[in-house]
Amino acid sequence: MSTIESVVGVILAGGLARRMGGGDKCLLPLAGKTLLQRTIERAQPQVSSLLLNANGNSLRFARTRLPVVPDVYPDNRGPLAGIHAGLRWMHADNPNAEWLASFASDTPFFPTDIVARLFAAATAHHAQLAIATSNNRVHPVFALWHASLFGKIEQQLQTGEMPRLQDWIKQQKMVEVEFAVEGYDPFFNINAPQDLYTAEPLAALVK
Repeated sequence: MSTIESVVGVILAGGLARRMGGGDKCLLPLAGKTLLQRTIERAQPQVSSLLLNANGNSLRFARTRLPVVPDVYPDNRGPLAGIHAGLRWMHADNPNAEWLASFASDTPFFPTDIVARLFAAATAHHAQLAIATSNNRVHPVFALWHASLFGKIEQQLQTGEMPRLQDWIKQQKMVEVEFAVEGYDPFFNINAPQDLYTAEPLAALVK
């Protein structure tokens, strides 16, 4: 089985986007395309199938033609709830897949080889989880999650206590993969309106 055949992807778009005034941050435009369009274009070639994790009315994402999977647990419990929803879909609809790759929907310049590199590191180190890093920062939303983590994540969500994702991943059998910052940070994310202006000239540099 090839890397792509064994990996399902999920774009996490279930956040509340408080610093952007609420709403669907991923639908904001950047250099002629929405953040979500840019994310799909970079993620889709790297996985066998791609999902969108979002809550509320799924019709607002109809143009993507992606399956939309909401959180199973209410109250916006964060990215781990989105990972759980993706793994649950994978178990039911693509049981032969072993891995779930997660992507943030507000980080439009991430590497086009991220899944292959995370997969190589995870298999080489016999890890259940591979996490991207750059510039001495960990990016836990950009990760590769083994199917066997589903039970652990479900147990955590059932407690109602949600640790920071950075803290939760440290308790797992994980490996970090460093990505270079050359000309721009591939994990530059859009958190505030000013970030869109900063990202505009970067969009021309990204390949």
